[in-house]
Amino acid sequence: MSAESSDIKLINEKITHQAWVAIYGLFNPGLLHALFEEARAHEASSALKLAAIGHKQSKIISSLRGDSTLWLDDPRCGVASKIFLEALDALRKDLNQSLLLGLESVEAHYAVYPPGAGYARHRDRFRDDDARVLSLACYLNADWPEGAGGQLRLHLADGHHDIAPNMGTSVIFLSDEIEHEVLPATQTRYSIAAWFRKREIHLR
Repeated sequence: MSAESSDIKLINEKITHQAWVAIYGLFNPGLLHALFEEARAHEASSALKLAAIGHKQSKIISSLRGDSTLWLDDPRCGVASKIFLEALDALRKDLNQSLLLGLESVEAHYAVYPPGAGYARHRDRFRDDDARVLSLACYLNADWPEGAGGQLRLHLADGHHDIAPNMGTSVIFLSDEIEHEVLPATQTRYSIAAWFRKREIHLR
């Protein structure tokens, strides 16, 4: 399943000129509903684990981050996760042709935030590892209520920009340029976080 050429053109233009893009309808609605149900099933079965911050040996559980996660390539994940990973890889190939970023792989996990939980302001690229090039957030809550919170807040040169976590909305941005945070919500927030990666080079 490849993205529409118009979507790729929009992503290319926005990433090139402002380092981020919010786009609606990038993924099939039926697939997003299946991912939502799978995320809820993982939550009910306690497959999701409290997320940590940091990289590899330096990972710690911190109050800065309140979501629970499960990687989509985990054996416990179902057909929807596999199809979504295939869609992400097809998108990776399309973006490589248009943006020439040297993207070699993609990784993704469910990110479920309970009421009141958020993620403090941060960048996605680690200090000692520059492999993450593009970040993607894909939202799974249908009919997100206005005033429920849970927005993705992008910190930009001219101020911040908030994006509501409505199903069908995806946000893509340069991992090393855009600082962002997840605002607390009044209800559980279901999403997928993904990163398009180049060949890993450890930095000192």
